[in-house]
Amino acid sequence: MIDHWLMSPAPAVRLAMFRIMIGVFSAGYFLARLPTLLELGDEARVGWEPVGVLWWLVEPLPRWLVRCVVLATIALAVVAATGVAFRVVGPAFAIALLFVTTYRSSGGQLLWFDDLVVLHVILIACSSAGDALRLGRRGEPVGDGARYGWPLRVAAIVTVVTYALAGVAKLRIGGIAWLDGHSLRNHVAYSATRLRVLGGTPSPLARPMMQFGWVFTPLAVATLMIELGAPLALVVSRLRVPWVALAWCMHAAIAATMFVVFPYPLALVAFAPLFRLERLLPSWRKARVGRIGG
Repeated sequence: MIDHWLMSPAPAVRLAMFRIMIGVFSAGYFLARLPTLLELGDEARVGWEPVGVLWWLVEPLPRWLVRCVVLATIALAVVAATGVAFRVVGPAFAIALLFVTTYRSSGGQLLWFDDLVVLHVILIACSSAGDALRLGRRGEPVGDGARYGWPLRVAAIVTVVTYALAGVAKLRIGGIAWLDGHSLRNHVAYSATRLRVLGGTPSPLARPMMQFGWVFTPLAVATLMIELGAPLALVVSRLRVPWVALAWCMHAAIAATMFVVFPYPLALVAFAPLFRLERLLPSWRKARVGRIGG
């Protein structure tokens, strides 16, 4: 039953839309962080601890080389979004993105919220997402097939599993005590204190929230329910929109109270594989695509 669902046909246009969304998001995300990314290199020698696929890299690379890779990654993201030469560009984009994000984490704070977009890009790079290029020529669908469906469904599984694992991690670290809100309260207080000590500006919501400690209990319960309930959004279609809305609100609350931003889910791209993205097409193209299943 699972393999039938995983390999059931899906329209090429759906995979096309996901490819475009990922490419545009990645390019925009890197451009927004460009000043920081361009500083990667020689200065990372202090505290250099290679992780992941760069475990073998004993010393940081020259700054000029890292800058070239960063700029190349942005260019590859743009080209990948268009679908041009995707069989070559797709894998090259995935490798470049994996390198830059891993290199950034090797020379500083581990930015694990980049992991989901990297996994999605790798999945798309291994798929037939490039077929979507033909979509823009005459506005006609390429067709459908299992090769367009499995990447989206695996990407959806990866999304919900990351949330479920986050919930499990909270229970493993804090146990059932997480539900009383003290751990969440400490996270908010730590983030505000850290920013103030380092010369930054903490969230204006942090201090008022500390004065009403009871609010953290329902927030902690809601957070755990959202994360552990993520698989339900995959198997119960009626719950997808409500769950995505709650997950987005959770990330918005984290950004507002701790100034910790999760760009990928806040941009809603992380949740895109859960939906029929072809519905985002203009109405004149919807008519040509016609009825699509899956």
